[in-house]
Amino acid sequence: MSPAPAVIPSGRAFISDNMAGASPQIARAVADAAAGQVLPYGNDPCTDSARRRFGEIFERDVDVFPVSTGSAANGLSLAAITPPWGSVLSHPDSHINHDECGAPEFFTGGAKLIGVPGPDSKIDPDALQKAVRRRTGDVHSVQPSAMSISQATESGSVYTLEEIRRLSAIAKDAGLRVHMDGARFANALDHLNTTPAEMTWKAGIDILSFGATKNGSMTADAIISFDPALATELAFRTKRAGQLSSKMRFHTAQLDTYLTDDLWLHNARQANAMATRLADGLKAIPGTNLLATPQANILFCRLPQHVTEGLLAEGYAFYHDRWEPGTVRFVTAFSHTPQDIDQLIDAVNRHSQ
Repeated sequence: MSPAPAVIPSGRAFISDNMAGASPQIARAVADAAAGQVLPYGNDPCTDSARRRFGEIFERDVDVFPVSTGSAANGLSLAAITPPWGSVLSHPDSHINHDECGAPEFFTGGAKLIGVPGPDSKIDPDALQKAVRRRTGDVHSVQPSAMSISQATESGSVYTLEEIRRLSAIAKDAGLRVHMDGARFANALDHLNTTPAEMTWKAGIDILSFGATKNGSMTADAIISFDPALATELAFRTKRAGQLSSKMRFHTAQLDTYLTDDLWLHNARQANAMATRLADGLKAIPGTNLLATPQANILFCRLPQHVTEGLLAEGYAFYHDRWEPGTVRFVTAFSHTPQDIDQLIDAVNRHSQ
């Protein structure tokens, strides 16, 4: 797989939603936050406002810890609920298993990640029932301590509310805490047409990695804790990890604006709608096979090799042959337009002739 050029026209960038820029409202908010003098380390009006907004959308008091990356959010969240001799149960396809360079193990001080299989990159309840009891009480083995689910998953599927409740209940009955990797939290929320509260703490989630950088922010994600007992430990862990920003107002200006006037939901709806539009267009092209109907903003399909090569030659950027030969992944973003999607569909159609 040849590397993509460093700068790719936005209409041809489908490698990841991380490629998209920032919402104009968020860029303006960061510029506005640069004026004047305020207290550091989160003692500022932007941070106060962001905390209030998080409390409003989750319908309860929550502890908010802004961080600069999703990997930091995941690692610190898991460290707060998993001892070094513990294990974190997650799907083998999860981001913490594949794409974080051992960060969860690092932040937890050595806890082990255990894969729990299931279709569509979602943990199977029966497999989880076995995993939560594996060698419990055996001093020679890591002890099941936490479960982590990705919402939406790395394959673009979305856990239903009932699935989250069931998995959380299995974990809680066995004494495990529950973490949600919400890198694409808003995309999943849009698909389910539910509320943040229903998809998290009301369904048994203890702690959430709240993603924003894939959906319009610049450099800001957050840890959202629904358990007040975790607040002190998270505060110290965040500082020790170098994630307590002295000029936190630049993070929280982004998050505050992200949540204002439902910007985050608008962006997610756009990204999801573009994935649906792309799927509908590709279905009609002979030789193109969708592997699943996208539930968020990630689409996997099979393309003939000459079609993939033709798209790459036109400057399109996307992952291909990373999973299996002929399998490609397109990720749509809030910045994609219907014209962008229609041009991609037309290009696939032309190269399929």
